[in-house]
Amino acid sequence: MTDAPTPRLPLAGIRVIELGQLLAGPFTGTLLAYFGAEVIKVEPPGGDPIRGWRKLDENGTSFWWRSLGRNKKCVTIDLKQPAGIELVRKLIGSADVVIENFKPGTMENWQLGPDDFSSSHPKLVYARISGYGQTGPYSPKPGYASVCEGIGGFRYVNGFPGGRPVRPNLSMGDTVAGIHAALGIVLALFERERGGDGQVIDVALFESVFNLLEGVIPEYDGAGVIREPSGSTVTGIVPTNTYLCGDGKYVIIGGNGDSIFQRLMKAAGRPDMSSDPRLASNAGRVEHEEEIDQALSDWCANRSSAEVLATLEQANVPAGPIYSAADMLADPHFQARNLFEQVEINGKPLKIPAILPKLAGTPGRTAWPGPEVGAHNREVLLEGLGLSPEDYAALTRSGVISAG
Repeated sequence: MTDAPTPRLPLAGIRVIELGQLLAGPFTGTLLAYFGAEVIKVEPPGGDPIRGWRKLDENGTSFWWRSLGRNKKCVTIDLKQPAGIELVRKLIGSADVVIENFKPGTMENWQLGPDDFSSSHPKLVYARISGYGQTGPYSPKPGYASVCEGIGGFRYVNGFPGGRPVRPNLSMGDTVAGIHAALGIVLALFERERGGDGQVIDVALFESVFNLLEGVIPEYDGAGVIREPSGSTVTGIVPTNTYLCGDGKYVIIGGNGDSIFQRLMKAAGRPDMSSDPRLASNAGRVEHEEEIDQALSDWCANRSSAEVLATLEQANVPAGPIYSAADMLADPHFQARNLFEQVEINGKPLKIPAILPKLAGTPGRTAWPGPEVGAHNREVLLEGLGLSPEDYAALTRSGVISAG
């Protein structure tokens, strides 16, 4: 019996040069590599700092890197040396896509900006990721996700009224910017396939967060209303909240549809509220939000989370638990949806998340976990660029090319 053929990947044949460090640019590269692009990650001597962030394995490499660096070919080039810049120039000349997330102007200082390739490589797709974008008065400012989530409006609406604005324990601004950049790259490649040239994609972290703000801007401009933080609820939609159960666990209940609300309140032992004409529409429920939340809080407080969820499932009311990583790994639905992939690091298994979206005909996959520093130097630089063994050795001696 022969093995089934490996499905074709949608970005197979696309070469990407990834320049930059930490998260936004590298996550863009991860998305493209997962769906088949050849992503060559250019790292400084010693590698991307994210290799040493957060929890480390026994060899001092972060578990995060094994996920973020998957499917990438990693080379080390010192861009502080002219010979290193020239190597990167040659790599870009062979590529379809460049991803960079340096401070605006950095690539131009190296003469590696998009204008430096506009004549010699007009088909190049050039994605630039920065805190505030390539233009405008704030463009020179350094912009990490933490800061850009604030100016982009996300932090303003996140938290409890009267309290300090909070953030999720994630670098959301970076990740969302990476998704925007990957989308822009695919759109630009699609346009190129239709006969167009390459183009520059300018992604700002603060704009990527701004893009998530739903109706915040038109509500202010049209009605003069500034949406404020609302804790665990969403302004103007009732009921949708988080409730503490008798076993100390929280559940989320979304009963804001008119018929759903009726089923919810009957299940919660409040048929009087189910049929109350004041609460028949969302507008009325918004007006009486405190009364509804108190009734649901009281009901949940006297039952275990499992009992609450089982009752609401029976009533066909949207509700669910709040999961940790341990809960996800133990859940059969996550397993059935193939949301984890297992790789090996020095002979030891490690689960990393699958990357979405799922494509039925050409699904992405993890071919290898994030490799060691400089793991593909010889393949990419010696064999791929055609350097002579003598030149490769000289560049290695001078530190232009280096391993870990």
